[in-house]
Amino acid sequence: MSQTLALLEALIARPSVTPLDAGCQALIGERLAALGFELRAMDSGPDSFRVQNLWAIKPGSLGTDSPVLLFAGHTDVVPPGRLDAWTSDPFVPSYREGRIYGRGAADMKGSLAAMVVAVEEFVQAHPDHAGSIAFLLTSDEEGPSVDGSKVCCEILKAEGQRLDFCIVGEPTSVEKVGDMVKNGRRGTLSGKLRVKGVQGHVAYPQLARNPVHQAAAAIAELVATHWDDGNAYFPATTFQISNINAGTGATNVIPGEMLLDFNFRFCTESTPEGLKAKVQALLARHGLEYALDWTLGGEPFLTPIGSLSEAVGAAILAETGLQTQLSTTGGTSDGRFIAKICPQVVELGPINASIHKIDEYLPVDSLEPLKNIYRRTLENLLK
Repeated sequence: MSQTLALLEALIARPSVTPLDAGCQALIGERLAALGFELRAMDSGPDSFRVQNLWAIKPGSLGTDSPVLLFAGHTDVVPPGRLDAWTSDPFVPSYREGRIYGRGAADMKGSLAAMVVAVEEFVQAHPDHAGSIAFLLTSDEEGPSVDGSKVCCEILKAEGQRLDFCIVGEPTSVEKVGDMVKNGRRGTLSGKLRVKGVQGHVAYPQLARNPVHQAAAAIAELVATHWDDGNAYFPATTFQISNINAGTGATNVIPGEMLLDFNFRFCTESTPEGLKAKVQALLARHGLEYALDWTLGGEPFLTPIGSLSEAVGAAILAETGLQTQLSTTGGTSDGRFIAKICPQVVELGPINASIHKIDEYLPVDSLEPLKNIYRRTLENLLK
């Protein structure tokens, strides 16, 4: 069994359901310390929701600390769901048809195992490498993402820590390892709309005011609105309603209010302020009495083609023969926080077909190529 697969097994066996780390960072930290990394815990949050964060850095041995290449990832996993729906225990590594099964196999303990072993091999082969290597790990990526990478990046920024390149181990591959790399992500902006009406009997509508009827035209216009055209890097901004609720459950009562949750996934052609203003102007045109609360989950980030994407692309080509595709599709990641303090951030990880699903898995034969891509990227940037 390879070192990478053995480490992945050990990580899967630790039931680190967010915000728990379950000893994953201690295991990784022990291996990094053996390489000369300086370890620092950056735990955050209340005792009831304590988040474990680990910052580790190994300065270069050539007298220069830069460039700094950061490997970033999360040790927490989403809940497994119904255990009886799994073919095997989600926290016992299992093998079937050339795959390793377990919660976190693809998202993202496979990446973490590959990163650690890649660094071990690189440091052994190049003890006098240039620059510095760092790790930033959190147990709060699958949760609220308040006390994880966000807090760590704020601390590192305040301390003046330099970062030049970052690889986030999110599962970005589609059919083969390395076929897609994320060089940015859209922002996320959520709204909770409360439309006020007057409750009453359905037989006496003149004595009531139905918020659903009042809001219907506004909802239709929101859905039909063209927010922007996107650009060369990002698809157009999208608007989606996720929840809508009104009524008491009785069929003869006009509801007194309607609740609606919606979300924007927005590109760099739009801003949170601009989207808020458009929505509020639209609601005002329809004469609604409403309250609206906003939550900005993250702003978009983009790393244009440069030295990091070229180094990663060359590593993928050398290892797999694939010309990788740069993409900004998908959800959010901790890259949105790291991009505020690091000029070049990309995401690269295993095939994402099974993430967050029952029977999450990773093809065993994809793990070593992923590790080798990480190692080759180190060689391209720090050798």
